[in-house]
Amino acid sequence: RRGLSENTLVLFSSDNGPTYDRLGGTDSEFFESNGPLSGLKGSVYEGGMRVPLIARWPGQIAAGRVTDHLAACYDVLPTLAEVAGTAPSADIDGISFLATLTGSGEQKQHEFLLWEFHGYGGQQAVRMGRWKGIRLNCYKDPNGPIKLYDLEKDLAEENDVADQHPEIVRKMDQLLREQHSDS
Repeated sequence: RRGLSENTLVLFSSDNGPTYDRLGGTDSEFFESNGPLSGLKGSVYEGGMRVPLIARWPGQIAAGRVTDHLAACYDVLPTLAEVAGTAPSADIDGISFLATLTGSGEQKQHEFLLWEFHGYGGQQAVRMGRWKGIRLNCYKDPNGPIKLYDLEKDLAEENDVADQHPEIVRKMDQLLREQHSDS
């Protein structure tokens, strides 16, 4: 009635990963809830972390536009700030993805994305472009091995190629050490 739908950016996303153990009456295995992805909620595998984002903004975002832009939750604030014509605090990690939404301008990319999850024995993950490194059981062995996956060839994260790319594993290990802060 007020015409707001034609002048409003609407973002719709999802929680991180399908649930496990029939929690809440679901059966993620039966329904293949995470498709080809490995892992469920609480996992740093793609099936536990990857979520969709649907955006609608008439006159700004082309209908039917699809992108595989890699972003994190903390990119939403700088995106909305840019939409509002303001700047967020300079000390945040997020990068606006407005250029991706509108298909205009050059999109700045993250050099890497990093996650730490303290559940299930401690888990870490780092993403650098096509490469994803995962360290499990961090409480028991905080310097344990990093499994490496090439997500362009192995979206299901089934084939650990760490032995074939030691330089990438070393860089990921360095990032995990540098970026970690005790909480």
